[in-house]
Amino acid sequence: MEELLAQTTFDKLKEGSIIKGTVTEIRQIEVVVDIGGKSEGLISASEFADLGDLQIGEEIEIYLEKLEDRDGNPVLSFDKAEQKKNWENIITKCEEGSIVQGRVKAKVKGGLIVAMGVDAFLPASHIDVQPPKNLDQYVGQTYDYKVLKINLERKNIVLSRRELIEEQRASKRRDLLDKINPGDLVKGIVKNITDFGAFIDLDGMDGLLHITDMSWGRISHPSEMLKQGEEIDVMIIEINREKERVSLGLKQTKSNPWESIENKYPIGAHVSGKVVNLVPYGAFIEIEEGVEGLVHVTEMSWTKRITKPSEVLRVGDDVEAVVLGIQKDEEKISLGIRQLDPNPWDMVVHNYPVGAHVHGKVRNITTYGAFIELEEGIDGMVHVSDMSWTRKINHPSEVLKKSDEIDAIVLDVDTSNQRISLGMKQLAEDPWADIDGRFRIGDVVTGVVSKITSFGAFVELQDHIDGLVHISQISEEQRIEKIKDILNMGDEVIARVIKIDREERRIGLSIKAANYDEEQLASETQTYDSMKDGGDLMNLGDILDQATK
Repeated sequence: MEELLAQTTFDKLKEGSIIKGTVTEIRQIEVVVDIGGKSEGLISASEFADLGDLQIGEEIEIYLEKLEDRDGNPVLSFDKAEQKKNWENIITKCEEGSIVQGRVKAKVKGGLIVAMGVDAFLPASHIDVQPPKNLDQYVGQTYDYKVLKINLERKNIVLSRRELIEEQRASKRRDLLDKINPGDLVKGIVKNITDFGAFIDLDGMDGLLHITDMSWGRISHPSEMLKQGEEIDVMIIEINREKERVSLGLKQTKSNPWESIENKYPIGAHVSGKVVNLVPYGAFIEIEEGVEGLVHVTEMSWTKRITKPSEVLRVGDDVEAVVLGIQKDEEKISLGIRQLDPNPWDMVVHNYPVGAHVHGKVRNITTYGAFIELEEGIDGMVHVSDMSWTRKINHPSEVLKKSDEIDAIVLDVDTSNQRISLGMKQLAEDPWADIDGRFRIGDVVTGVVSKITSFGAFVELQDHIDGLVHISQISEEQRIEKIKDILNMGDEVIARVIKIDREERRIGLSIKAANYDEEQLASETQTYDSMKDGGDLMNLGDILDQATK
């Protein structure tokens, strides 16, 4: 009789219908249900929101998908029964644009499945304002959604959480814009950090916090001060209600350190700080947050010639300095390091008076002279014109080389420009002062060739006085093309003085006239005096000028 009754009940069951069944067993992954058929059916535990709400013997409505599968067992679904029951109920209450609530059931290709009585599709692009990279984090979560589209034929519903968030944010944004004013302090969450600043979520709208408004001090990137997701207090700086834009400030929540800068750091005050930046012309020292002073490269040492700050300082160094000047409007402070020590140049006038005999080492040679180190950090310069009374020196290297130790006389002291002028030739008397007692026209003299040029040879006579033998005065037996064919450096020659120019300090010599008698000498002297520009010969002054060049 029982088999007959079961067969009768089984015949009444129809696939695709909602039937009643009794829970006979609750397992960890499935629920066993008796539908009065030949065998019991199994329903996945995932179809139930909470297995704890089920009881053995409880009667539930289920959806019969198939009477028998290959094993003779019915195929049942609690979820589909709920959906079928709810579909008509849903479409009567739910329309496009309405707000519904649902639990994310699963992740599928292109989005999420949301259970809201029936299954609805939530595209990935409509999950949030910014499309998320990980959809798994939403599974199991319950949210409110806006209904975008309902397809009755396919029984398909498309939802959007993003549009609902945007509408809510727009409403909050309007409310926020209505109540805030410049100068207000508000709380916000760091939403995004860029190279130029950070966007702060003010619970409804984003405000821009520019990097220049983050700190009174120096920062190179916003990430030095902010972290994404942290809550901060900011000040409303500017509001554009038409464009719905808000500019924010973080440093404005603190007092401006430049307000009373003159009182805190009067001129002459000693300050301590850290080197925060090096530039070609100096170093920036942070003496407190938001206050930096510049030590110009010229204010780093009284004596050392510093060409770039990195020679004495590095970023991160702790240093002391003296306040030299303040430009409050431009937020600039001039600092000096050398002012921490006495200025050695203050004693130069006393240590090196004009006329003093000094001794030093050649530290450097330039085209115009040589720098002589008198003591550490104090140099004097011997100009090329003060190296010899007699020789025409074109470059200091003809007389000196680096590291030579020399004696000199102090000629001038300029403490304001930190210059000491020295002279080497002033150690001896000027031989040209009594040149008439040393040489006369017609004298036969002996000397050594000291320099050879294209137009003649310079001969060093007594007391290091040079005379010039023009190429035309070397030999009368032949026309000379190259002087080096006849004379060499160091050759000793005999010549006759044929010209003395006291003003220009020049002596003209003639080798070929060394053996002339008085009549020949007078004739040669007259010829020498009549040399003109543009001819085959030049006058002695021009010859010597060319030699100088």
